[in-house]
Amino acid sequence: MSYDIIHFEALGKEAEHLKTETIKAQENNLLPKNLNYLITEKNLQTYLEEYPNTKLPNIITTKTHSILPLEYLMGEKKSVITRSAGYDHFEHLQDKINLTSLREYCVEAVAQTAIKFVYATCGKLNEYTSKTKNFERNNISSFIEINKNRVATVFGVGKIGKKIYELLEINGFSTQAVDIREDELKKEFGDIFNFVTKEKAMKNSDVIVNVMNLTKNPNSKFYNVDYFSDIEFLMAKKGLIFINVTRGEIAPESILLKYYKDGTLGGIALDVFSNESVFSKFLKNEIETKNEDLKAAKEIEEKALALSENFYVQPHQGFNSDLASLSKAKETIKHLCAWYKNNKERFDEQLPYYKG
Repeated sequence: MSYDIIHFEALGKEAEHLKTETIKAQENNLLPKNLNYLITEKNLQTYLEEYPNTKLPNIITTKTHSILPLEYLMGEKKSVITRSAGYDHFEHLQDKINLTSLREYCVEAVAQTAIKFVYATCGKLNEYTSKTKNFERNNISSFIEINKNRVATVFGVGKIGKKIYELLEINGFSTQAVDIREDELKKEFGDIFNFVTKEKAMKNSDVIVNVMNLTKNPNSKFYNVDYFSDIEFLMAKKGLIFINVTRGEIAPESILLKYYKDGTLGGIALDVFSNESVFSKFLKNEIETKNEDLKAAKEIEEKALALSENFYVQPHQGFNSDLASLSKAKETIKHLCAWYKNNKERFDEQLPYYKG
């Protein structure tokens, strides 16, 4: 069977919305009336195993668990929409394919997830929940009140980071930002952000929220694997709350756990983990590992569920609001319409998003 586009890894409501948004675009003459499309819950490699004679179309959409076959990268330049805010899983192919991601769909959802984590960690929710079992009112730690004397720093003020910054301000923090694109962002937004250096942020922050996109290319000025390391936490303010809502590889779990245990960190909240596909198997006892980050991540997860430490975790679900799946489908089809508008040669917005 030959298709004009295949949407891989489309589950539940998202699959329904992709179909609905495609029909709307066709009715508005933004897509061909005879568009032949497939929506499947399978990832790309699983689908091809079941249907080996499939000829992949010149444009496909995936999430993070699909792997592009080498032969697909040959010949005419292909186009890929990754239905994720992140794009690190295909970033290395941006010179070989037209590549775009979803930069709008989960802004509100992830931003609200970050604020949920802020209140849980600052409020020491696990301890208070645990003490409630015996209605213990006295032998309990003081929670952290949010006010202008508390400093919250957002690392990475793109679309999601900007929203988190705004919500932190609304909630009463003195708010600051760290971003390598400081000059570019000042031109775009003016002086809405209080930019500081990475060093100052580590020294004066009560709360840090990481919202940076993961860049794995070591030749890029945006490279940020292991961005938060011993160097950073050795100058951190004691009791720092650390929240990560983008990619685990930016802040290794072994480092976070180390500095929680020595008292540098006062709380950890993670919506993301390093190498999540492997971590998932490790959690389910499907594999063994000697990887220190995976072992630390498991310890953080276990203690979070036991309510025994000021840890809060969820498995990359920050985007999973009631509105996010609809927004995801709308943005995906918007990219598809742009591709047709551009004579199937490129998207209106595609990598590289930033210079350098």
